[in-house]
Amino acid sequence: MSGLLDLLSGPMGKQLISGVAGQTGQPEDKTADVLSMAMPLLLGAMKKNTSDPQSAAGLINALSSKHNGSILDDLGGLFQGGVQNDVMKDGAGILGHVLGNKQATVENALSQKSGLDAGSVAQILKIAAPIVMGFLGRQKAQGNVSDANGLSSLLGSMLGGQPQQNQSLITSLIDADGDGSVLDDVAGMVLGSKDKKGGLGGMLGGLFGK
Repeated sequence: MSGLLDLLSGPMGKQLISGVAGQTGQPEDKTADVLSMAMPLLLGAMKKNTSDPQSAAGLINALSSKHNGSILDDLGGLFQGGVQNDVMKDGAGILGHVLGNKQATVENALSQKSGLDAGSVAQILKIAAPIVMGFLGRQKAQGNVSDANGLSSLLGSMLGGQPQQNQSLITSLIDADGDGSVLDDVAGMVLGSKDKKGGLGGMLGGLFGK
């Protein structure tokens, strides 16, 4: 997941984590945990959505206009004085579109894994969603991606740091019937745990002191 790793482990990621933690009043380490699980899940959901031509066209259009990456130009300004309502509303709209009726299930699973209450997780996701879209929009522009196949490949490469079973688990999460068990597996693999090597958590372990 080179693209996502660059975002989370670089200076921009540290700024993002501290900004989101400040906005939600939650500890930075737990905020980092939620972000490191949520971002690949959002990308995995978007990748699944690209299989539908209408959804893919809508996503490409959004990434070419509103979500072209400009939000990343001034993350400090974004968090100064609190994240503006229009950004939060935009995030809520993205989550509704990308996760659909799985949104509450995803929030609850991330809440169980991180130890944060579901309300705080929902706030973190609303802030993260426009930033993930902006990051994807910038990657799309740099790669000159203009169709659904190209977008699916781009998303796949951004998720590429995940072993194959993680990618299929992320997909099955979005298809899950809501019983939470698959979500637990995905969250565990994305975050990494003592008996599951690799995944984003393994790579980011040093950064977040896990």
